Amino acid sequence: MPDIIKLLPEALANQIAAGEVVQRPASVVKELLENAVDAQATDIKLIIKEAGKSWIQVIDNGTGMSETDARLAFERHATSKISKTEDLFNIRTMGFRGEALASIAAVAQVELKTKKENEELGSCIKIEASQFKESEPCSTAKGTSISVKNLFFNIPARRNFLKSNPVEFNHIADEFVRVAMAHPDKNFSFYHNDEEVYLLTGSKLSNRIVALLGNQLKNGIAPCKESVPLLNIYGYIGKPESAKKKRGEQFLFVNERFVRHNYIHYAIKEAYDGMLEEDEHPFYVLFIEIDPSHIDINIHPTKTEIKFDDERTIYAIVNSAVKKAISTFNLTGDLDFSENVNMNIFNNIRSNTSDYRSGEQIQETPRERNNLKNWQSLYEGLEKNMVENEKEHHPKLELRFKSSMHDEKEDLTKFSLQNDMSVMFQIHNSYIVTQIKSGMMLIDQQAAHERILYDKFILMLEKKFGASQQFLFPLTLELNPADFVLVQELQEEIHALGFSFSIFSNNTIVINGIPSDVRSGNEKSLFEGFLEQFKNNKKDLKIADRENLARSLAKRSAIKKGTRLTAPEIQSLIDQLLTSPNPSFAPDGTHTIITIDMNQLKEMFEG
Repeated sequence: MPDIIKLLPEALANQIAAGEVVQRPASVVKELLENAVDAQATDIKLIIKEAGKSWIQVIDNGTGMSETDARLAFERHATSKISKTEDLFNIRTMGFRGEALASIAAVAQVELKTKKENEELGSCIKIEASQFKESEPCSTAKGTSISVKNLFFNIPARRNFLKSNPVEFNHIADEFVRVAMAHPDKNFSFYHNDEEVYLLTGSKLSNRIVALLGNQLKNGIAPCKESVPLLNIYGYIGKPESAKKKRGEQFLFVNERFVRHNYIHYAIKEAYDGMLEEDEHPFYVLFIEIDPSHIDINIHPTKTEIKFDDERTIYAIVNSAVKKAISTFNLTGDLDFSENVNMNIFNNIRSNTSDYRSGEQIQETPRERNNLKNWQSLYEGLEKNMVENEKEHHPKLELRFKSSMHDEKEDLTKFSLQNDMSVMFQIHNSYIVTQIKSGMMLIDQQAAHERILYDKFILMLEKKFGASQQFLFPLTLELNPADFVLVQELQEEIHALGFSFSIFSNNTIVINGIPSDVRSGNEKSLFEGFLEQFKNNKKDLKIADRENLARSLAKRSAIKKGTRLTAPEIQSLIDQLLTSPNPSFAPDGTHTIITIDMNQLKEMFEG
């Protein structure tokens, strides 16, 4: 039997290795920017065209390289950062594996120009698909300039997997923001298709945050600082009202390296206990300085995941620092983190409970204490809701449920209501309950409203026209560069949804109206949230832009759980839901309606 194992050709091996490091244009940008930082540059310029697909260039004024170093830099596993095993545990630079330039050169056409400060001439090297094409002296400025042309030109199948220009641009902008945020003392500039995106001068961290993420953060952040023998923490946290439903504005840097760490993120979020909704995430830009021997950064090719040797201690320190910042700067009023408020309330209840016959304090068993606690949690806040619901749902306001509906799986007309007056009411201002002929029906008010709005928005996009409610005074909105590009790409579709707006320069738009089916109030958050939802769907779902737009706007503008509805509003919601082509499900597939017949109710009680 012949031998079957063979060594891969070098060119193919390089392409496979490149797949781990270079996944999209943003991967190239990240590696080149980090190399510029490691070269001690104080001025770094990023230039891209067609969202990096045709051109990526990074120019820096760093230390530069000799001709020999320039050639060796493109060899796999060639690096100036480590020379022995011990160096892996004392890494303070961004790159160290010696894979980046070799991987990039394997899937693109690369030109490098570099010169050290005291040298008269620099070096120019051209490489195409890992093959050296040219190497000669050249006249160039001190530092390094690397141009990457036609990414994945030699792997057409891989190039076809790239997303649209707005999506790829957004990924590049994310990488640029992270590097620029980590080094506020350096000058950074960013140009796309010859247009300026960012022009940043070295400054303090707070100014860099505002310059990168927008003026709305000027009064929405507070400093956070803590120093202990193990580590130092510094940066800024956001006020609770700046929290968002999706993650995206959370920046954690360990030794100036952007990292993702769910455990630390939870430590930060937990510090806002009771101030945020379950699905909300706080804004933060936090830096952790720690001895490199306490972390392992060599666990992922992109180096964005790390592991601490004592995560529990790190968690406690970070959590405490954020709580202290919240309390010190009164983000939510005066908070006392030294006592368990809920436990004190329970203790007060116990201390005031006495035996009515003897006047002596009752000594509850563990089981009795547990039962008391459970009943308290079940009825907490219920008395207030009962009083409010009694006022809201006076018998004179009770309305009939006159509609019927059709489910994809079974005929729901049998669930029509009896002819007598039927009660409709909310549970915890989140679910609508009503009596039907065979039992009862529960409706998720948020999911139901999302279905109603989604159907309307899809129709608007099909007709390419949507009614708009105009503002008395226009709203000027400054977007981040990535969102500004996205709005330009989707301008026609967003207009069709009912948004009336004009595009100006400097990442600014002027909104004159919003869709007529959307409740007015806080239009800025609505528009920003709509864009944020669209981008999140783009990352997570494979759906057409039209469906994504309708879903995103429906999600962000629907009434939320916890919203009180009047009896007429409940009736209108139900009537509109049951005229939908698919009333049983929200756009994301969750149920809008659940029915429970009398047999099911009987089984619940009788077993």
